Amino acid sequence: METEISPIAAALRGCCPRCGNAPLFASFLSFAPRCRACGLDYQGFNVGDGPAAFLTLGIGALVTLLAVMLELAAEPPFWVHVVMWLPLTALLVIVSLRFAKAGLLGLEYRHRAREGRARGDE
Repeated sequence: METEISPIAAALRGCCPRCGNAPLFASFLSFAPRCRACGLDYQGFNVGDGPAAFLTLGIGALVTLLAVMLELAAEPPFWVHVVMWLPLTALLVIVSLRFAKAGLLGLEYRHRAREGRARGDE
């Protein structure tokens, strides 16, 4: 019996949005071709680079705000900013990218999102 799980739960657990079985990923950031349990084809979903762009912008804005606050409060040397913020930004984007990709795939599954078609194509 297939029990659809929420996109958030699928993203946090890294599991299939249809049946809830893991793993959703073949490697750290690439999806497996299909679910081992229910056979859902993950390659039919178009997650693309959307999560990376939004995460880079969002995390970049947050890190920029924190860097400005640190600069105004303590005025550290430039190298402190480089050593602190560059690795933190990269780490946050890479780690959260896995959850964002899984969440977007779960949302595409839930809302039956597919490639666009012309009105007469069925």
